[in-house]
Amino acid sequence: MPTPGLTELNAVVAVATHRNFRAAATELGMSPSALSHAVAALEGRLGVRLFHRTTRSVSLSEAGEQFLERVRPALRDIAEAMEVAGDFRHTPAGTLRISASEVGARLVMAPFILDFVRRYPDMHVDLVTDGRLIDITAEGFDAGIRLAEAVPRDMVAVPCSPDQRFVVVGSSAYFGQRPRPQVPTDLLDHPCVRWRLPSGTPYRWEFERRGEKLNLDVRGPLTLDQQPLMIEAALAGLVLAYVKDWAVAGHLAAGRLVSVLDEWTAPFPGLCLYYPRHRHVPAGLRAFVALVREANARRAISSHSLPAGS
Repeated sequence: MPTPGLTELNAVVAVATHRNFRAAATELGMSPSALSHAVAALEGRLGVRLFHRTTRSVSLSEAGEQFLERVRPALRDIAEAMEVAGDFRHTPAGTLRISASEVGARLVMAPFILDFVRRYPDMHVDLVTDGRLIDITAEGFDAGIRLAEAVPRDMVAVPCSPDQRFVVVGSSAYFGQRPRPQVPTDLLDHPCVRWRLPSGTPYRWEFERRGEKLNLDVRGPLTLDQQPLMIEAALAGLVLAYVKDWAVAGHLAAGRLVSVLDEWTAPFPGLCLYYPRHRHVPAGLRAFVALVREANARRAISSHSLPAGS
């Protein structure tokens, strides 16, 4: 039996991962018809069906599951061997796959991603945004970007943003009509934006001061799941919103929004770039990590050089 090529094997892995031929074809840079042909050719050579296909779904057959269980580690070994060989190039080349939340992707785009592709024109960055917390190793990513608290403990984590903080904000017009809350429970007398998590459950606003912690289930006319929409509602003077400080910094500086209860919202560690601890780190990822560390060093120097009280 002729030995299948890498294209056919990668096609099977991609279809098994996405359970969808079109999505798998997009990942591999192939047309759906070419991908389907590659999978069908391999199935014909093996004499078994690797996938059950209907007009609505794609799933692995029993033979496909066993085949994938053996092929996937071998393909990882081959990819790693190619990465090791590629390390001997003077400049990194290839594809760097990064998983990030939508907000995380926006925050790292200008300072890191765009700078990286300028420095290394032979590199291609595949940045995938997803609200889910995924296993980056199992899903074929080189690295991920998430809040520090969400990074698995067995990963190498490199900070890639300053500390963050939530703030309670309302418009100046809103506070022209209503008293400012002095303690978190005062918010129960104010219309607030309820925040729906990806799981569908409402988020309870979190507060802490000198060891005292309070989670508050606020009330209000709106339930939203996107921070920009919450900010828009606050700017309209309808409600108070609980959002990240960096997202409203310009509005606060211009006086369009006013923050309250600042002493109750403590900073917490921001975003981290993370990657597997016990795997070979390809040249492209090493270069990206170095760029992030370089930016961290510049930020540290800048913060230390600020005058006292600034």
